[in-house]
Amino acid sequence: MSPISRISTNTPWEPIVGYSRLVRAGDMVAVSGTTATDERGLIVGAGQMYVQARKALDNIRAALEHVGVRMDQVIRTRMFVTDMERFPDVARAHKEFFRDSPPASTLVEVRRLAHRDMLIEIEADAYAGVATTQTANTKPRAATQSKPAKKVARKTAPKKKPTRRK
Repeated sequence: MSPISRISTNTPWEPIVGYSRLVRAGDMVAVSGTTATDERGLIVGAGQMYVQARKALDNIRAALEHVGVRMDQVIRTRMFVTDMERFPDVARAHKEFFRDSPPASTLVEVRRLAHRDMLIEIEADAYAGVATTQTANTKPRAATQSKPAKKVARKTAPKKKPTRRK
């Protein structure tokens, strides 16, 4: 197996722009900006931010599963929306996919996407190595103890007595 593998999903834009839906390099997986398109490349959920966000995330999940990676291995998402006023719809869809393993995430409003009916585009990066789901609410594993550092005596300048003015 090559150290870098590329997966295409045959959307209409891949051959025009020259990109892959997913690239795996060792333990790292990058999923290109993904929109709410079906298997024929048609846009799903015109005018519906929540529907498009879910479909884009479904498409990301399908691309990841193609290389044996799960959604809980996603470490970062980047979301580009055409209307920040619809943030609650985007947040709801994102949380449905990542409730138990939230990735680092960015949400940015853009003027327009590749097609006028597209409301959201999502990128994802995943770690394909051994998955560990540790959150801030769990205790970290005990670290191996090393010898305590020796205290180094520091010389400090002698303190000057404050002078009083009369």
